[in-house]
Amino acid sequence: MIEVKGLVKKYGSHTAVDHLNFRIEKGHIYGLLGPNGAGKSTTMNIMTGYLGATEGEVLIDGHDILKEPELAKKSVGYLPEMPPLYMEMKVEEYLMFAAELKKVARNSRKAEVKKIMKMVKIYDVRERLIKNLSKGYRQRVGLAQAVLGFPETIILDEPTVGLDPKQIIEIRELIRELAKDHTVILSSHILAEIREVCDYIIIISQGKLVASDTPENLERQFAGNEPVEIETRLLPERTEEILSGISGIQKVTYLSGDPGITKAVIETDEDTDIREEVFQAFAREDCSLISMYKKQHTLEDIFLRLTQEGGRPHAGNL
Repeated sequence: MIEVKGLVKKYGSHTAVDHLNFRIEKGHIYGLLGPNGAGKSTTMNIMTGYLGATEGEVLIDGHDILKEPELAKKSVGYLPEMPPLYMEMKVEEYLMFAAELKKVARNSRKAEVKKIMKMVKIYDVRERLIKNLSKGYRQRVGLAQAVLGFPETIILDEPTVGLDPKQIIEIRELIRELAKDHTVILSSHILAEIREVCDYIIIISQGKLVASDTPENLERQFAGNEPVEIETRLLPERTEEILSGISGIQKVTYLSGDPGITKAVIETDEDTDIREEVFQAFAREDCSLISMYKKQHTLEDIFLRLTQEGGRPHAGNL
């Protein structure tokens, strides 16, 4: 488990991380989400011991990352946005070197490196120089060094940045495979990526925590009173007559649409879902609805709402 408590990082007068608090539990894929400059990479660098905090602490399995770095780092593997690769080394040579730095036992080092190369699908290029690999393969090599030692938690900072669509899909599959045996923390500003692979989301804006929950809960909590849109072949007057018998409707706005089609936007009372009643009301009058649609908040909507100036903080499950 990782606990981030009251974390602050200042660069002169600029506060990059502002009293950040959250907890990482085992068995999840966490998405650390935020706009550019939100403090994601700074937070990850502090969590992995690359940077010191101005205030606060990071505890990894009870060990302070700054006071007990060796014990804390045993539980964490890290892939920075720019993988720490030695371009003149061969893939297997580099991973053996990284395994030695991570104090992987000498008698099991070669077997572990081989197992990880097969896991991330770089075994076939083990004798090639890293500088001659594509960006996708270099990212896999970086991922392999993060997995060396089989730490409980793997932290990945923008692991798919600069990759083509095929490479992105391959890295996502690797992350899902890793999540079977590890807790994964994935940083990204690509919303589709977070939604695709993560089962828990932490959103940071201007160095502050603004949301922490599952994607489904966030979408549910921000659902609010979204209007219902319907389309029918009835005239607006007849549509209004049918809708007038439904309780909970505050306002109906009629919009121009295709010829012969009436489009109505229905606003309702707080926490009122009228879709079933609307369907039944039209059915009783033997009138059909061409369509009925209620807008749902997507992760993109929630992200924009929370990270724009004035977006309300939301603590979620901390």
